[in-house]
Order: sequence, then structure tokens, then C-alpha cells
Amino acid sequence: MNNSMIRWLVLALSVFIETPVLLAGEPAATIKILVAYHSVTGNTERMAQGVVEGVKAVPGTIVVLKRVQEVTAQDLFGADAVVVGSPVYWSNMAGEVKTFFDNWQLKFGVFPDFKMRDKVGAAFATGGQISSGKELVMLSILGAMLGNQMIVVSGGGAFGASATTEGASPGINDKELDGARQLGKRVAEVAWMVSRGK
Repeated sequence: MNNSMIRWLVLALSVFIETPVLLAGEPAATIKILVAYHSVTGNTERMAQGVVEGVKAVPGTIVVLKRVQEVTAQDLFGADAVVVGSPVYWSNMAGEVKTFFDNWQLKFGVFPDFKMRDKVGAAFATGGQISSGKELVMLSILGAMLGNQMIVVSGGGAFGASATTEGASPGINDKELDGARQLGKRVAEVAWMVSRGK
């Protein structure tokens, strides 16, 4: 078997095991994941930290955790993947998160070149009640990403990770944090696969 055949087999295997595989002599590549969120009570921030833990579980990843108001154009365009989290306000994403997406064009100038095209995107949300609109918030975030021609993924749940924080809920529990970790890990794994396909 020649070296090119061995290289092809190792890369093909890496897709099946969903973990980046580096070949001998290959530079240690990195994937950069931006986790951006808005949080007033600390619940969405706690979920964001869970996403970060999941990202860090994948070798070769760099993660940047920032509130949406602090994200710069360099953070956004330098990332291979972007995960956005929001609390639920009246079945909608927080106004600060909506402003963040509006700023993609107004402040950062993503159009007309679709500068976010083919980057991986994902969403997470926290809400007071079981049916408070978390799915609607995550779909709104994913919709903004799809409008920017991003590759959206889920993990931790059908649309992303979510947590219920009021009522009978004790706040963010281990199961919900595990969902956030699963989302972060999946985003990093898919970002690696996308980067390998380029």
C-alpha cells in the first residue's frame, strides 16, 4: 500500500469515528468555535459554559466565549463555527441577540459576499417554563444562520440544547448541561469534518 492510499484510508476512518485524525508529519490544525450568548440571570451563561466544555472535549479546538455585545468582526469571521444562545423573551430571542444578528450586516458587513457561508452554526436557549418557546427561539437563531448560508447542526435536542429554569424545575440540571456539552461536541466534530472537506 502506498502513502497516498494509507492517507486516504486514515482520513476516511476519521469521518466514521467522528474524531479528527492527524497523520504523521501533518501540522496540528485547529478549529475555532465562537460561543456567543446573552444572559441576565446567569442561566444562559451557564448553558454557554456547558457548550464550551463540549467543544473542548474535541482535540484541536479553540473556543471563544463572549456575550453577544462583545463579539467583534474578527471573532465572527475568524471562527469555523458559531453557537448562539438566548433566553426566551415572550417566545422570541432576546433583543440583544436579534441586534447581534442584525449587526452581521449593519456592523460587520457579511453581505454581499456571504462571509459566513459554509461555517457551522448551532443554537441553544433557556426559558422559564416547559412550553415557553425555546424551540421557537432556537429555530429563529438557526433561521438567521441559514439566511447567511451557514451549515446548521443540532445536538443535545432536536434543534439544539435547551433548559427550563422556573416552575417545577430546580434550575439548570445535569441533564440540561449534558445536552449543552453534547451540542458543543457535535459542533466541533462537524466543523472538523467541514474543514477536512475543503
